[in-house]
Amino acid sequence: MNPLVFRRPLLKQSFRTLAAGLALTRKMHIQSIPMWVGSSNNYAYLVVDDKSKDAVIIDPANPPEVAPVLKKAIQEGKINLTAIVNTHHHWDHAGGNKKLLAELGLPNLAIIGGKDCEAVTKTPSHGQGFSLGSIAVKGLHTPCHTQDSICWFMEDGGDKVVFTGDTLFHGGCGRFFEGTAAEMDKALNKTLGSLPDDTRVFPGHEYTKANVKFAASVSQSKAVKALQAFADANEETQGKFTIGDEKEHNVFMRPQDPEIQKATGQTDPIEIMAKLREMKNNFK
Repeated sequence: MNPLVFRRPLLKQSFRTLAAGLALTRKMHIQSIPMWVGSSNNYAYLVVDDKSKDAVIIDPANPPEVAPVLKKAIQEGKINLTAIVNTHHHWDHAGGNKKLLAELGLPNLAIIGGKDCEAVTKTPSHGQGFSLGSIAVKGLHTPCHTQDSICWFMEDGGDKVVFTGDTLFHGGCGRFFEGTAAEMDKALNKTLGSLPDDTRVFPGHEYTKANVKFAASVSQSKAVKALQAFADANEETQGKFTIGDEKEHNVFMRPQDPEIQKATGQTDPIEIMAKLREMKNNFK
């Protein structure tokens, strides 16, 4: 099967815990590639189906840091790179597409992402997916940070992950550069919030320390305090928390919480989202 053949949306599967035999069933390997550490603290992600060796690279915006990793894996026969996948068009996510193709000598490599991404060749409709070896991939449109933002849900047996770009961060969310509070509320609390709770989250930046500092000014919940303790003790937090965790410690995903309603002075979910974003933008 062509690993990039698009197919109809996946049916939702029943909830399974992270501990349910993943060591025996997992075929999906994820390698984080930090970029611009100390400034924008971006992540690119190499996702590999260990059985077929088919792989995609997500948001490889800085080829000087990403290309050596890919070249080594290709030369050693560890991966068959099938596509670049982008979460949105901003230069620090999709701006390295053309340069990476040139550096790898793969001018015909597919680029899958939103319609405004650099050199994009395929843009899925909402819920449309493709196969990466035995990994099922589904694109979820989450317009707001940009109108072409897409989060990528991947599932391999019991192992579920989502790459959220600048839509969802651990303990926070992206700025509303091209969208509205209503769109972000839908993106976080409906589209992403409907994913299985044990879906691990891989955001586009390492912003957890700053996000939880703001969250702690709004909420004194045990979940927020636990996230703050983890962020203080760990430089990297990507993939360490799930959608279920975000529903507990991410104030942008808790519009029903009386503590959040009191802090914002609002009860309507969209008004809460707008007020939280305003507060975060002005927070120091």
